[in-house]
Amino acid sequence: MEPIAEGSTGVAVEDIQERLANLGYKIDEDERANSMFGPSTATSVARFRLEHDLPMGSSIDAPTWAALVDEGYSLGDRTLYLRLPNFHGCDVRQLQERLNILGFSCGESDGYFGVHTEAAVRLFQESVGLLGDGMAFQETYDAIERLRHVWAGKPANGPHPMGGMGFARAANVLESTRISITGDDPIARNVAARVWNLAGATTEKSGLDLIDSADKASATTSAVLVLTSTPPAKRNRISTVSMDDTDTLPRRLRAAIESSRSKPPVVRVSLPETGNASFTVSDAQTHAVALLDAICTAFAN
Repeated sequence: MEPIAEGSTGVAVEDIQERLANLGYKIDEDERANSMFGPSTATSVARFRLEHDLPMGSSIDAPTWAALVDEGYSLGDRTLYLRLPNFHGCDVRQLQERLNILGFSCGESDGYFGVHTEAAVRLFQESVGLLGDGMAFQETYDAIERLRHVWAGKPANGPHPMGGMGFARAANVLESTRISITGDDPIARNVAARVWNLAGATTEKSGLDLIDSADKASATTSAVLVLTSTPPAKRNRISTVSMDDTDTLPRRLRAAIESSRSKPPVVRVSLPETGNASFTVSDAQTHAVALLDAICTAFAN
């Protein structure tokens, strides 16, 4: 495209000014009324280029125009999915920032919808009971928005390992929170029983209940966790969280619980995949310790 610079007028200038104004840049009223690329428009363009790591200048060339268009997208404006060339823009960056905060790692929030972002979208969708197809559209955006109280105002520079929490703090969480846990297969029930035993060893006043099935949970429970060692159905409306990444498990677990539409919230927790023959007592205890730590961290104030 031919550069649009100071002195230009017309519809293209009006579009540029509108986009800059929406991004918070100040344009003189007279210049906007006359669709004229004047000094204030040139200053705003120069600032925009500087703030977006573009070569210094005050005209709109092809790279500057592309960056200006990208910055005009807000989350929800379009369906995002993996393609070549990648979708890129402010909406992609917003999606990445929010998923990172919620514990679904996209890597660096670079504004490009690549394979890591697609994988994070898929995990998030499964965790809130949506079809995990990796395509971000209105249902996915609505689920993220329902978790605004979790991600709003939080740093978005990638996932942060939670680490083990202290014994006293874990005991406090277990005493103040009613949680029900069960398993839907023999391996999962083994791990659920070990989580219950560990909770009882942490405090005699533990509010974690071991139940036979999800429908046996008390109406006063804060959440029902259903452990499973088998893959979920292709289309499963129950929120599902994988234990594969224990560093981000507490945040993903909290997101799944708070976005669940069932009362009380029911969340399926998928244990790391392993064959029955290779599953050992040590595996069961390791999973139980990691899961109890994640539960306590997720419910800590």
